[in-house]
Amino acid sequence: MRASHPITGPTRRTFLRAGVLGLGGLTLPDLFARRAAAGELARDTSVILLYLHGGPSHLETYDLKPNAPTTHRSIFRPIPTTVPGMDVCELFPRQARVADKFALVRSLNHDVAIHSDGGIVVLTGKRPAVLDPTSNSKSEHPDFGSVASHIRGPARDAMPPYVAVPQQTYMTRPAYLGPQAGSVAVADPSAASSLPPQLSLAGDISTLAARRQLLGRVDRLRRDLDATGRIASADRFRELAFEMLTSPKVAAAFDLSREDDKLRDRYGRHLWGQSCLLARRLADAGTAVVSLYIDTPKSGPDFTNWDDHILNAGRPGHFGDFMRRRLPYLDEALSALIEDVYARGLDRRILIVVMGEFGRTPRLSTNPSGTGRDHWPQAYTALVSGGGLRTGQVVGATNARGEHPTAKPYTPQDLLATVYRHLGIDAGHELLAAGRPVPVLPEGRPIPELV
Repeated sequence: MRASHPITGPTRRTFLRAGVLGLGGLTLPDLFARRAAAGELARDTSVILLYLHGGPSHLETYDLKPNAPTTHRSIFRPIPTTVPGMDVCELFPRQARVADKFALVRSLNHDVAIHSDGGIVVLTGKRPAVLDPTSNSKSEHPDFGSVASHIRGPARDAMPPYVAVPQQTYMTRPAYLGPQAGSVAVADPSAASSLPPQLSLAGDISTLAARRQLLGRVDRLRRDLDATGRIASADRFRELAFEMLTSPKVAAAFDLSREDDKLRDRYGRHLWGQSCLLARRLADAGTAVVSLYIDTPKSGPDFTNWDDHILNAGRPGHFGDFMRRRLPYLDEALSALIEDVYARGLDRRILIVVMGEFGRTPRLSTNPSGTGRDHWPQAYTALVSGGGLRTGQVVGATNARGEHPTAKPYTPQDLLATVYRHLGIDAGHELLAAGRPVPVLPEGRPIPELV
């Protein structure tokens, strides 16, 4: 275990003189003020989301159909797991060994075959009023991480309630909850320094001074709060913001150098592996939601994201070649995360969710440019682990070709209802959008086989 580095930084007086520090659009005094005004108390539970951007093929990961025609069946072999009757992709041997610690929901489905809009459906539980085939749309509603940040309030020990690694999903935003409900964005934690610049506490103090113009926003907040009689002064929220930015516990949670080298190796010394390790540290320290943008494990022509149609990323070839390089990275990182959470006795507090915006077409597409599968929201699989849920099982089923659910069909809203249940959030709670009440989740119920 490597020795940690001493942490030094700006004084409390310097911070208060600067007034405010924004983290990726997050205004900390606003964050704490809104939380106290809401009077919400956070439960000590967390969710780690691995969002497989692009839509992972259910047929090449968790719902292989080896008896389907060659035009449909998975290009990979299924292998047995520690759970009888549960098979997974041959490139997931490590997950196969910990299958008793996760459940597969194979019967998820919706009707939006567009990347951004499909992502909005699965992350907010709300279908966009107008679909955008260019996949450039932004959500009109907050994602579940922003909802958790807004309702549950400050995490313990000044931890940020919502963190995104290495970026927030591009189609979501805090929307009408305001930037104070947004995520703290953390860059690639496998880089030389695992501490985000805002939390390294050793940066140039002028970074604080450069943000003094935001002080007016805090002063306006103070006046608004005083006018309503909810809070006598906003000064305490500057103090809370200072505590977060200068807390040794916060800095320690972000510092991967505190982990044993063998454990870091087990997760994998790459973006996905170190992101999963950081997520476990943050969730253990009190962050409510950690969103991991699982796009591609490495850059370069040999790697693509999960959008495995022909000419993914404009590159010709068989999509199996890209997947053979990509899937072992997920297997390494996810299996280590699951094992680590259970080994530390955190499996009731921390819920792990692995999903994308949809699945892939059951029929393979082939032309001179290559082979692939297109978008398919009618059937896809999510993996869930921990959270006190009933694991070691398969929930639901699709037909022989993986085209649609044939047993226990569930929606993204049902999965989100399960997530909100774990976070202690009432899915019927109403948020205000321009003075209009909007339920956290208009429909959906926790998946009964899991809870």
